[in-house]
Amino acid sequence: MFETLNQYGLSDIHLMRDGCGLQAIIAIHDTGLGPALGGCRYLHYPCEQAAIEDAARLAQGMSYKAALAGLPFGGGKAVIIKPKSDMDRKLLFTKMGDFIASLQGRYITALDSGSTLSDMDVMATRSPYVSSSSQLGDCSQFTAEGIYSGIKEAFQVRFASDSLKQARIAIQGLGHVGMALAQRLHRAGASLIVSDLEPQKTQCAEQNFNAEVVIGEAIYQQACDVFSPCGLGGIINAASIPQLRCAIIAGAANNQLANNSNEQLLRDKGILYVPDFAINAGGLIYASMRYAGEQQAAIDEKLRGIAVTIRQLLADNTSPQEQAQSPLRAALSLAKQRIANGQNTTANPVPFSKHKPQITVTG
Repeated sequence: MFETLNQYGLSDIHLMRDGCGLQAIIAIHDTGLGPALGGCRYLHYPCEQAAIEDAARLAQGMSYKAALAGLPFGGGKAVIIKPKSDMDRKLLFTKMGDFIASLQGRYITALDSGSTLSDMDVMATRSPYVSSSSQLGDCSQFTAEGIYSGIKEAFQVRFASDSLKQARIAIQGLGHVGMALAQRLHRAGASLIVSDLEPQKTQCAEQNFNAEVVIGEAIYQQACDVFSPCGLGGIINAASIPQLRCAIIAGAANNQLANNSNEQLLRDKGILYVPDFAINAGGLIYASMRYAGEQQAAIDEKLRGIAVTIRQLLADNTSPQEQAQSPLRAALSLAKQRIANGQNTTANPVPFSKHKPQITVTG
């Protein structure tokens, strides 16, 4: 357990087990800029250690995402291991709300893979530290808007034009964000290739956006201008990279690279990788600023900063192989610098208390 803490630079990791079937992890990476904020996943995992490592790496990425976006928050992540048998979902998320409340504002949760706004509403009845709800709205549209603006920036760098008309863009994963992104790209005149595990989603994209549908790993093999991973992480790896036939990778999925060294393999192929935690910050920006009571005009202004950040990270990157500092290294360097310096742009929206690194187990 402590090895995982050290590997990902975590501050805390908290475990909860309850008789209703709840097995949950809350990982906190850093609170130097403010309380840790990150989504609550509800997924099947092959083993408990896989769930812990997923929470840990995602929490680290949330710290970097918040720092790059100039938000007064640190990084955290919650994972609920989805039971294999039927359970009382409302009771499970009620208990999860109690778990989050027990940390007294050190961690603030949000919508994530497998969870719903209804689940957030249930947790909000037990804890004030919930930044997604039916009342606050769905943040996926804002994630998609940030991805769209980031793709245009990358397109400008690589092709000297931000027009996406007739651009070939492959989208892996048509969840809330992937579908919203497909809609924006279709409106811009892009030609779409899509893949998803659920046939009804690809059928929707085919009917509404005239998208070409491919199955499974065939999405990696598509000749395209942009490959946009919008599902789960780890899909850019030693097995998938040789299959890629894209010029740019820019998508919504967290932790797209199986490990950071994979960026060099992409550079060797001349593929421009836009760091996920830089381009997919729109949902975090919306959720955190709505939670803090900010007006939509202020949120929109902060969202426009995503394109500015991408432009900065991709500067002088017309030739990926020749750039002295890769976009990923530039993004990590800037985020770590801001965390170390305690830089943020607004006052912390909620009180929180700092703790020493710890592991807690409740059951």
